[in-house]
Order: sequence, then C-alpha cells, then structure tokens
Amino acid sequence: MISALWGALLIRVHSSPVSSPSVSGPPRLVSCGSSQSSALSQSGGSTSTTGTEARSRALGRRWCPAAIMLLALVSLLSCLLPSSEAKVYSRCELARVLQDFGLDGYRGYSLADWVCLAYFTSGFNAAALDYEADGSTNNGIFQINSRRWCSNLTPNVPNVCRMYCS
Repeated sequence: MISALWGALLIRVHSSPVSSPSVSGPPRLVSCGSSQSSALSQSGGSTSTTGTEARSRALGRRWCPAAIMLLALVSLLSCLLPSSEAKVYSRCELARVLQDFGLDGYRGYSLADWVCLAYFTSGFNAAALDYEADGSTNNGIFQINSRRWCSNLTPNVPNVCRMYCS
C-alpha cells in the first residue's frame, strides 16, 4: 500500500504545449504544469512518443510543493501506525514482562496465576476489547473494566485508576 502511495505522489508532467493557465476543467489536487519545451511546441514538433522523447519526458518529472507536503504527511502517518498496533504476547514473553514489573508473588499471587489470568481473559492480546451489556468495556490483557477502573470518556465513571482505558 505504501509503495502505491509513493508512486501516486510522483507527479508526471504532461506533454501538452506551454500555454497560459486556465481555470476551466476539473480541479486537481496537485498540478505542476507542463514539461514540454516551448522550442519544440513553437517549431511544430511532433507529440509522438519516440525513444528520445520518452527519455526526456522521464527526466522532466518533478515534485510539486503540494506533493512534497502530502508525501511528508503520508510518511509521518506510516511511521505512527506500526507503533499503535497491539501486541499479542507469547506465554514466556508475558511471564518475563510480568516478572520484570515485580508481579511474581504480588499480593500472594504467583507468576503462573497472572499468566493463567491473562491467557483466559484475553489470550495474551494487549488490544483485547470486550463490550458489556451495560455499555462498559473490558480492556487489555487483564480485561480491566471501564465501569469503575478506567475512563473511556463515559460521563459519571469513577475512574479509580485515573487513566484512560486505551
């Protein structure tokens, strides 16, 4: 998908003769103008595509300021998307993370208890989301409920943990 966007952003310059700007026709998102030399169009040059003309048109491609801005925006968004993807942990990987956070033996629960809870509530999926009949949601690996513990922007929720569910 990203390669298709890159290709779409490279603006091919049309081979029509240079003329004064016109307002007629449909509006374009990005317009860079013409690349055919005025000498060729004034001398009555042919518009057929020979090998030399095809090479000169390929060299005549250029980037428009609007295309550069669009490319920068698409690049920024493509960098941010992978970071928002949820992680599905393996059993051992989650056990290591929980141990690093000191949950082994926390309030009398072993690491095996925490891993078992995570497996049966979410399947080790950090983005697990379950909707309840009352409109609340259960979120994340441990399926923390939004009715009391976190906020999903629902009014009149206690939000005991003082954090967003997402």
